[in-house]
Order: sequence, then C-alpha cells, then structure tokens
Amino acid sequence: MAQSPDPELGTMLAGFRVGVTSHRRSQDLIEALERRGAEVMHAPVLTIAPVGQDLAVLDDTRLTIASRPDLTIVTTAYGMRRWLEVADAAGLGEDLQDALGASRIYVRGPKARGAVRAAGLTDVGISSDETTAKLVDLVLHDAGGRLEGSGIDGSGLEGRVLEGKRVVMQLHGYTDRVQLDRLRDAGAELITVTPYRWVRPEGADRLQGLIEAVCEGELDVVTFTSAPAVDAFFSTAHELGVYPRLITALRQRVATAAVGPVTAAPLVAAGLRPWVPDRFRMGALIKLVTDHLSLRQVARLETPEGVVELRGRTMAIDGRSLQVAPTGMLLFKALFDAGGAVVSRETLARLVSSSASDHALDMAVNRLRSALPSADLIQTVVKRGYRLRVNTP
Repeated sequence: MAQSPDPELGTMLAGFRVGVTSHRRSQDLIEALERRGAEVMHAPVLTIAPVGQDLAVLDDTRLTIASRPDLTIVTTAYGMRRWLEVADAAGLGEDLQDALGASRIYVRGPKARGAVRAAGLTDVGISSDETTAKLVDLVLHDAGGRLEGSGIDGSGLEGRVLEGKRVVMQLHGYTDRVQLDRLRDAGAELITVTPYRWVRPEGADRLQGLIEAVCEGELDVVTFTSAPAVDAFFSTAHELGVYPRLITALRQRVATAAVGPVTAAPLVAAGLRPWVPDRFRMGALIKLVTDHLSLRQVARLETPEGVVELRGRTMAIDGRSLQVAPTGMLLFKALFDAGGAVVSRETLARLVSSSASDHALDMAVNRLRSALPSADLIQTVVKRGYRLRVNTP
C-alpha cells in the first residue's frame, strides 16, 4: 500500500529562500526544496563542457591503453562512466577496459565503486571518507608506504613506494594538485585523465543576481555541490567588486551548505562555517538544510499585538502574514533579536546602508511601522534608538 504524503512536508521550509548554485542534478535539488515549501533562486555557477570539445581525453585514453597501468584511481562515478562512453564512441572501449582490468583499481567512494563494477571491473580499495586525500593515503599504504603524523596530508612519507609504477588517475574537473604531487613524489609515472571540465555557463546575469541577493541578505542559505563552483562563485564576486560585502553577508546573515568536506574546503578557507552533512549525498544535504532552517531558524516572541513569528524571509503577527520590504525585515529582525532592549540608531543605520543618514533611518522605520498592525509596536527611545514592544513575564 502506497504511503500517503506527509501533510507537513510542504510547509517545513515555507518562508525560506534558498540559493542553488549547481548545474548537474540541480533540478532534483530544486524540486526537493520546493516540495518542502522553499522559494528557490537558481543560478548555475559552472557547467560541464561537452567531452566532444576536449580531444585531450582521447589522447590520454590512448596513452592509458599503451602504458598498461599498474594502478588505476577512480574519483567519481560520473567521470568513470563518461570516460568509458567517450572511449566506446572512439572505438577504444574494449581496449580501455582490458587495460584497466589488468590494474589494481582504487575508488573514492561507493558511487565510484558502483560505476567501476557496472563496467565489469573490480576494485581493491575504497577511501574511508570519500576524499581524494584519504584515497591517496590508501594507495601509498598498500604500496608499502609508511605515513607519519595524521596521515591526512601525507607529510612525512618515507621512500618512493611507487617507484617505476604506472598510475592512471581519473580526475573530476577540479584538480587536487597536492594529491598528484604526493603520487609523483612517491615515484609514480602518473597519467591523468579528465573526462569532463568545468566551464562558465551562459547567462552570467543570473549569477550576478544571486550574488547581489546574498549581499543584500535576501537569502537564508546558499547550497554548493562542488568545490570549483565555490571558487567560481567567489571569483565572480571579485570581478563584480563585491567580494568583501559577499563574505560579510555569508558570515553574518546568509548560511552556506556544502554536500561534503571537499566542497566545503574553499568556504572554510574564506572564514565561513558551512553546514556539511555526515553522509556526502544530495539527500543528506537536503535533509540538513531542512532541519537547520525549520528547526533552528524559526523564532517567536510575545507582543501586545500577538505572537510574532519570524520564518526566513517572512513574518507573521497573531497568525497573519505580513509583506515587509527586505530593508524593513532587516530592521525588524534586529529589534526582534534584541527582545525588547533598545537597539542604537547607529546599529540600525548600518542595516539601511553603509552611509545611511539619520533621515534615511527614520524614513525606513516609518515604512516598517506602516506595514505592521500597529505602529506602536516599534517604540522610539529619544536620543538612543528604537525598541520592540514585547510582553513582559
């Protein structure tokens, strides 16, 4: 018997606005968020270039076949499948599978393992945490290497344990040069194959719009599913001259969520604290975003006009939804977070603009008051600032 849909599913993210930066499989993510009630702003940061435009893949495939590698490292399921498809189209599929089948194959995660086995091949080892660094650790360990210290970055590796070994590594559009250097330093004769490349998509105005929305605090969270997309996101902000504003907004007002630690790395390097699921899967990312927003970012406060509920970009008072402009929402949230304490004019003015005058602040507060059931909900404290009227215990 089919299970009936959860009636609460469509409201879990109601009032929240989520930015989606992925291109591949973006529709799955967008539909899942929208089913939960979120408003989604989609701007693909990078897309995958058609393999037919990259003849280097075939050159590297021929080199792989000719070299008869001792070891093969597979980093992504998509890359493995696409590599085999390109080889098949060029009449090299059987020769490539023979060459790879004669080697010891290592995979970065369960999905890569699935692609390898679907091709009729067998792997001998899998990364413990689905990162390339741990996968290289495993390869070096199996080859007789001895890692000192943490073993995460390979520092302290003694000996050239891959001396004379031919190693082919399937890359995934984002080259981790540190791991390639570790293999070369261990003596490997390294061949790299990149079955797909990241390129900027058409329609750059969409990405600019997403970046502007983040800078203005008009999103609750931005999701990322690849490290190259994070780098391109930041690079575009630099080109637009808004990188400092973007980082400030991401630190203070807009959360970031990454599908795994590799994707999160450039966010962490920028001083951010992204949400990262324990399992590096799209479904886990969707659940994490839903839990963080619906369980942790819905706030309520008792006032003389009824219960005020803030949910993402929306506000309701006494159960009635209100339409408030973005600047007004920023002001109201600052007053709300103060819980009835006075918020200084200087603090509120900075939310209006970096150079807001007293007059601009007063006008913004007046517009906010006009959107509320009662203008008296926001009180003026002469020569100090403003406060929200709340019920005292």
